[in-house]
Amino acid sequence: MNTDGRPQSPMSNPRADRVKEVARLAGRPSRLRQGRFLAEGPQAVREALALHAERTAAGEPPVVEEVFATEDFLQRHPGLAGKPAPRPVTGEVLAAMSSTVTPQGVIAVCSFIDVTLQHMLAARPRLIAVMAEVRDPGNAGTILRAADSAGADAVVLSASSVDLYNPKTVRSTAGSLFHLPVVLGADLDILLSELRKQGISVLAADGYGDVDLDLLQDASARRRLNEPSPAAAPASAEADQGRSDTSDDGARLEAPTAWLFGNEAQGLPDAVLGGADHRVAVPIYGRAESLNVGTAATVCLYASARAQRLG
Repeated sequence: MNTDGRPQSPMSNPRADRVKEVARLAGRPSRLRQGRFLAEGPQAVREALALHAERTAAGEPPVVEEVFATEDFLQRHPGLAGKPAPRPVTGEVLAAMSSTVTPQGVIAVCSFIDVTLQHMLAARPRLIAVMAEVRDPGNAGTILRAADSAGADAVVLSASSVDLYNPKTVRSTAGSLFHLPVVLGADLDILLSELRKQGISVLAADGYGDVDLDLLQDASARRRLNEPSPAAAPASAEADQGRSDTSDDGARLEAPTAWLFGNEAQGLPDAVLGGADHRVAVPIYGRAESLNVGTAATVCLYASARAQRLG
């Protein structure tokens, strides 16, 4: 609406300067220069507006600066209201702004929302997902969504990981980006040191790890139920398994934990693996060679989340 209460006419010039400014946010240089990024599609914009309302009500800096939507979208999604109110645009203008081939009818210009490592640790987190050199936008989005779904307290991306504000990464988070604190550009040595100072256990998800996630879950259940540990396995079975639950030397899923997830092709760097308290493998019972990092992250985070909720 205009200031006099009349309906606002839609922006119709795809070559307008404002349209070009918004479109440039698809590129990293413009994002870094402006401190802004694009959220596209109804789910992402809805969650961005919800966080915006929450923060402004608390007297904190705003999240959403502008929302642009086609009139058709506004008719199909009358519930997408709030402040700032969506500005109507033609489909041609939205297409010029969007980074996708088939825009979903709505785009929000948002301010960067990442937090510092100190801010994240000050909240005394109990479950953290750390991406170490995860470079695929889809995998990064999957891990962030898994962390959100499992009720994790924060997500951390190393300096060499994918750009969180890349439009592909933002879309792949399906709105979860706006649900939990995210730390960007973390120095992993500093991170591991700070985690230890807070008594947070560091578990590295590693397909070749000598700690078995299933056995960790079993040990957690026994502690919860006050059941004794089983007798030691026969030597032949031990040799065949090659892994333990390490229940006697500190790996406890119910404890405050940071999970490390590595690069899609190369896994975690040796230096990072060496800095973890334990290297944990998700057992594979079928014939697959390995798990996608996003899938492995989901399994690991839910294992910790369940142990923490029940323990």
